[in-house]
Amino acid sequence: MSRILIIAEHDSQTLNLATAKCVSCAQAIGGDIDIAVFGSAIGEVAAEAAKLEPVTGVIAVEAEHLANPLAVNWAPEAVAIASGYTHVLGPSTTLGRDLMPRIAALVGVNQVSDIMEVSGPHSFKRPIYAGNAITDVECAPDRTVVATVRTASWKAAGSGGAAAVEQRAASSSPAEHTRYVGLETEGGERPDLQSAVRVISGGRALGSEEKFGLIYGLADRLGAGVGASRAAVDAGYCPNDMQVGQTGKIISPDLYMAFGISGAIQHITGIKDAGTIVAVNKDSEAPIFEVSDIGLVGDLFQVIPELESLLG
Repeated sequence: MSRILIIAEHDSQTLNLATAKCVSCAQAIGGDIDIAVFGSAIGEVAAEAAKLEPVTGVIAVEAEHLANPLAVNWAPEAVAIASGYTHVLGPSTTLGRDLMPRIAALVGVNQVSDIMEVSGPHSFKRPIYAGNAITDVECAPDRTVVATVRTASWKAAGSGGAAAVEQRAASSSPAEHTRYVGLETEGGERPDLQSAVRVISGGRALGSEEKFGLIYGLADRLGAGVGASRAAVDAGYCPNDMQVGQTGKIISPDLYMAFGISGAIQHITGIKDAGTIVAVNKDSEAPIFEVSDIGLVGDLFQVIPELESLLG
């Protein structure tokens, strides 16, 4: 039977939703599921992880050098407790794409990227060519599977469990060649783009960084995260951590609203798993209308104020 270890992603206060989505993937693989939580003062995070169903156990490893999410420090800890597990999973987020390849290298296996579907304990499907094709990946049954989970393809696991939390001491020393400087985010108090239920995005049609403020205003009214097309990012309207698409972030909100975005294939790759896609564009031939559930041909500079007036 499979034994699966999930490396939790968190901010030392709350568990990232991506971890709950990894649990759903692990559930599809089948077997016992444990979650490893690395950090400092992580009692609340470990308790939150223990509530995820059907997690059987949580391993909390606390040390000062694990307080910040440095893959170079977390990877040796993951390997130290991975013995006996058939699978080690992490989310395909910025941290996960840094951490999991390091774990795979230390274990001595090739990493599987972006699991979107489970065909068997060692058989998976993942997207390639910007999501235009799906490939089958087969792993050797006698080797540990180290993989990232495409979080846009999985629903978050429920939180009615009561797994036991085991405290363990760190077994590694801090890396000498890497140090944590700080974390800066442009999102402010808005929901995280990759876990937001609603996302409002703007494109090059907004025309300037100042006018991109229209997107921020509407997002704040709806309690939504903010995204952008690559063209808007390249034009300097907003920071690159807001970019949605093949070279940005792959997201799956319940509602995605795109204003002034034409819908290049690279952008569509990042939103194809969204529940409802709403597009507003002056060009009736814009490709984004081919994938949108609701499309409105109109001037975003008129549509957004009208929407806000209707919100009261």
